[in-house]
Formats: sequence, C-alpha cells, structure tokens
Amino acid sequence: MNTDASSSFMPSVLDAADRIRQGTLTPVQLVEQSLESIKTHNSTLNAFGDVYTESALEQARILTAEAQANQFRGPLHGIPFGIKDLFSTANLRTTRGSLTGLDNVPTQDAPIIRRLKDAGAIILGKTATTEFGWTGASTSRVFGNGRNPWNPQLTSGGSSSGSAIAVAARMVPATLGSDGGGSVRIPGAFCGAFALKGSLGRIPTWPWSATEMLSHAGPITRTVRDSALLFDILSGPDPFDHQALPAPTESYLARCDQPLGPLRVAYCPTLFETPVDPVIAATVEAAVHYLADELPATVTTLTLDWQDPLATFETLWVGGRGIAYGKSLADRLDQLDPGFAALIKRSADYDLAAYLKAVQQRALFANQVHALFNDYDVLLMPTMPILPFAADRVAPEGWPGEEGAVPWARWTPFTYPFNITGNPAASLPCGFSPCGLPIGLQVIGRRFADAQVLQFCAAVEAIAPWDQHLPPMLNP
Repeated sequence: MNTDASSSFMPSVLDAADRIRQGTLTPVQLVEQSLESIKTHNSTLNAFGDVYTESALEQARILTAEAQANQFRGPLHGIPFGIKDLFSTANLRTTRGSLTGLDNVPTQDAPIIRRLKDAGAIILGKTATTEFGWTGASTSRVFGNGRNPWNPQLTSGGSSSGSAIAVAARMVPATLGSDGGGSVRIPGAFCGAFALKGSLGRIPTWPWSATEMLSHAGPITRTVRDSALLFDILSGPDPFDHQALPAPTESYLARCDQPLGPLRVAYCPTLFETPVDPVIAATVEAAVHYLADELPATVTTLTLDWQDPLATFETLWVGGRGIAYGKSLADRLDQLDPGFAALIKRSADYDLAAYLKAVQQRALFANQVHALFNDYDVLLMPTMPILPFAADRVAPEGWPGEEGAVPWARWTPFTYPFNITGNPAASLPCGFSPCGLPIGLQVIGRRFADAQVLQFCAAVEAIAPWDQHLPPMLNP
C-alpha cells in the first residue's frame, strides 16, 4: 500500500485554497494537474463523462489573474470540481446516466452548482452515475462500469460512482454526489473517501425528485474538514427546494476545530441480523475500541430490535421513481439499464394504499431511530457488510442479485434506513482488508446534528488519519 503523500499528488480542498491564496499554486496549474490525472486514469476507472478541458482552462486563467491581483471570489477560488451527472448544470449536458438523456442540456444550474460557482470553483467535468442514480452498484451503459482505484477489477459502488472514484484516484480535490439510499456512502466506503449525507434538506436539491423524502445532496472529499467547508458553503435554504433547512447557526469547519466533549456512543455491529464479512467486522470493532480508548466517548455495544424497513424503502423508491419515469420512458425501455427497466415494470404492482402505508411505516421507523438519540449522541456501525465485488456484477456472490423491486438494497442494509429517517450519516475509512481494500465506518447522528457528526469524524481523523494512503495504481 502506497503512503506517499508528497506534493506531486492532488492537494485537498483546504490545502489547494491555502496555496492559491499564498501564490504557491495557481488555478491553471491545479486544473492542468487534474486534466493530466483524468487523462492517465479515466480510461481505466470510468470516473468522468464529459470533461470541459478548454472552458475549465480558460476559467482557470481568469481566476489565476484575479488571484495574482489579490482578488478572490470565495473560499473555493480556482479549485476544480467533478459534478455528478444527475445535477442540472446550465448549458452543460446532464445525461443523468441514461442513454435517453444524451441530448439533455438544462438551462438552469441547481442551487448546489450556483453556490459552488459563487464560491469560485471551476466545473471541470461531469462524473459517472448509474442510470437516474437508481442502484448501489457501478454499472453504466453511458460511462462504462465504474472501477475501484484500489483494485480496478472491482466495483466502486454507486450511484455516485464517478465522484468517489475521482476523489480516491486524486483526479480532483473534491466532487459532488447525491444519496437516496446510500449513494455517497456506498462508494465512499468502497473507495476510501469521506462522504456525509447530511440531514434531509441540509443542502437544497433541485429539480424535484419523486423520492424527495429520501434524496440528499452532498460532497465527497478526502478529509473531514474539506467536507465541513463545503457544507458551510452549500447549506441553507433555497426557494427551489421546499424541504431545505434554515441556514446553520455555526460554521461546520470551525466546529471541527473545537475539542470534542464527552459523548455517549452506541456501537451496533450489525442491523437486522445481517451477516457481516468477518474482515469488516473485525476491522470496525477494532476501530471502535481504539476510539473508545482515545476519545472522550463512552461506548455501549447494542443489539437493536428495529425491523428492517426494506419493504417501506422499496415502495417509496419504486412508487416514486418507477411511476414518475414509467410514463415518459414507456416506449424506450430497451435503452435502459435492465434493472431500472424492471423497476419501472414492477411499479405497476403498487397502488395508492400501499404507498400511503409506506409513508406511515416510514414515520414509525423514524420514530424508533430518533428515540435512540435520546440516550446516545452518535451511532457507529459498518457502512457496508461486504467488500467490493466484481465491477461488472450488479450484486456480490451469494447475495440476491435480481430479486425484489430494489435488489441492490439487499446488500446495502446499513445505508438506506437513514435515508428513510433523514439523519446525518457519514462514512469514513477505518482500516483496510488484508488485500488492501478500504473499509468504511458509518457515523450517524441525531437529526439536524450535522455539526456534531462532523466534529466527531474530525476527531477520529485526527487520531487515525487515512489521507496518507494512496491506491496502488498511483505509485510514482
């Protein structure tokens, strides 16, 4: 495993921002470095679709001149980003990972894109996503199947597949992703990146989604403090999103720099009696014991008696996405990912009564989860029960691959529950398998306690950093 963290590799967001302001790095140099990395690795990993080489360089030249004149547009001045190809970008193609969307060019930026630009960022390109973000695997007819930088024979996870790949492979300092059932945390865990799904509404989403009660937007980064900075920039209300939360009352980045006070931590080795890969189980348990020794945290191991809300999730997911897309794509099913086409067909089995029952069950499950945080500040568990599997598969060996309306949810049972509840949930690297694959620890907080989750994760990173580890393919 390579642990070379020399300056020849991509800087983090905060490092890049500091160096640009100090004049030791220019936006042009940083964009050129990103483009060279994409040129070297993208044909293997399939992280990026459209890359805006000329426009990004032109924007970098303008921002370099402004920096040399000591004029800065914001905290992300001159920093290139990859954007998940689900987000609307004005005058830039947004395929949404579908062959049916190859000619789709929005006229408006999503709020998250506007805020990124206003902070001085450069949109370098669109990162790969599964079709309409429907699955947790990394299969794609548009981009090619996403491949893991730690072992390109394996999946990166999805649906924010390209965003996680691009961060882990040091193609860009950070990316934007979205999470409707684990879509930043799954690839974050598989690729060894930090990914936080904030509280529902923390970062506004647009256009409207038929699964709006599950859908979150957020960054994928290499460090916790990078993520905190981006949450500072991207959070807050927007008229385009009726679910958007009020602006935070404190800086997330500043919170990460505050000492961690005593915390009551619940550790749950599994949920719903799901078998966990022994390597993952041992690594996560060792990490939790280490945290208990090093941090002001009282850790209690729990066996939770929650009922698996899979049926609820499936009804909301299929009833929303299947019916919403079914009418407009009914005559184009042959162009769709077979799994997504099957989801559309299955949506005919759902009626209003089933949907309303799922809405009620969502509330009941959320009540159980929220009640846990009357007694605990943070909940810890593995992000995933499995290690990455073959990149061309839709499910790992021995797990259901086609059964059910949302088959991928069967091997991601620890992520979608917290989309149902809207809690902030992060995945951070906590170790490696014997064959060098990253393993993710999921950190869940009470709803709206995003700052506390980031502060806890920053404390973990301070005593057990991970950014010094590089995928073998990045060996100089």
